[in-house]
Amino acid sequence: MKSVKPGRGPSAMGAAGSVIAVIFGIFWTIGAASMGAPFFFPLFGVLFIIIGIVQAVYHFKNATSENRYSSFDIVEDGEEPDPLNARFGDAPQDVPAPDDGDFRFCPYCGARLGADFTYCGKCGRKLPDIP
Repeated sequence: MKSVKPGRGPSAMGAAGSVIAVIFGIFWTIGAASMGAPFFFPLFGVLFIIIGIVQAVYHFKNATSENRYSSFDIVEDGEEPDPLNARFGDAPQDVPAPDDGDFRFCPYCGARLGADFTYCGKCGRKLPDIP
């Protein structure tokens, strides 16, 4: 079954990067205010802090919640396991193979393909064999 890759790892890295951005924003704001810079320099730091907090909350929730979203990859079950599922997720479940009909979709880019395609016409990657 094709699905959107859970993306716990990228979301966790996004949360860590957002925390670093917030720390940078704090130092920027304090430095700009203490040097007597024009008002828009400390204001830029405050804006940086606000955006960083919103992003950190979003990414942390996406990395730790059961229902999460990531548009990074579309993969087959068991093709590329999520490295953080052991900590935050459930054990993989056996899912029956879908009825492919006359067409199927590329697991890498999501392009619609004919049932007999060996390579994706959009991204050019070799398609996995369907049992």
